[in-house]
Amino acid sequence: MSAALQPDGTGRAPLNITTRLCGYFYFGMTYQGHTVRQLPLLLACLLLQACTQTQKGLEQTLLLAVNGPDDVTVTDQQVNNLPYASLYARLNDGPRIFVVLGYSEQGQQKWLTQDQAMLVTQHGRLVKTLGLPDNLLSVSNLQQDPLADSLHISNGAGWTRIVQWTEQGKVRGATVRSTFQRGTDEVLTVAGNRIPCRVWHEQVSIDSSNREWENTFWIDNSSGDVVQAHQMLEADAFPVDITILKPAKS
Repeated sequence: MSAALQPDGTGRAPLNITTRLCGYFYFGMTYQGHTVRQLPLLLACLLLQACTQTQKGLEQTLLLAVNGPDDVTVTDQQVNNLPYASLYARLNDGPRIFVVLGYSEQGQQKWLTQDQAMLVTQHGRLVKTLGLPDNLLSVSNLQQDPLADSLHISNGAGWTRIVQWTEQGKVRGATVRSTFQRGTDEVLTVAGNRIPCRVWHEQVSIDSSNREWENTFWIDNSSGDVVQAHQMLEADAFPVDITILKPAKS
């Protein structure tokens, strides 16, 4: 049995399980007594190929992500052994989940969860989601997002864009304005690494209503990558917390 997947997440090769052909995203199976449903193909490929001692560790990582406690915890070694970029996410104050990078294209990273959802990020900002109860549909003017040049953000930097999202299944849209203010620098410990970060608070508002909220981004002082973020998927609702465990390769 073999599956040709590239570690950078760009491969889209099919995977055969007995007589069933599994597509790029999700499938269900039973493996060594564990019932595994709706897993991302990328993680499942790792499990099915668990032949070496390192790959056995990947199998345990996968089973932890599926059958583990409410808040999933993956060890530093498991993160480092996994050949794919990965992150922790907490959606709408739910349990913390472990997510791997599906693929990266046109400057966007597309992260796959075990329950058929997708989170799309650009420069660390959530710009689209699929498969959630409500979803972020689009964000315009991303080329002017201050996070695109994160090491050169200045206090008071502003950004205006048009955002579309759903609320209880109904499509909403609005012009959204934000202003950045620098917070107190912090040192995060992520996957065994201490990362000095500058903290930026983004004050966000909608012109046509009184809705206001705050996003926060922890930015690596050296690389400029967003290491951690607290953002709202909808206007002032549905918080999404993300911590990048292993960043995507550029």
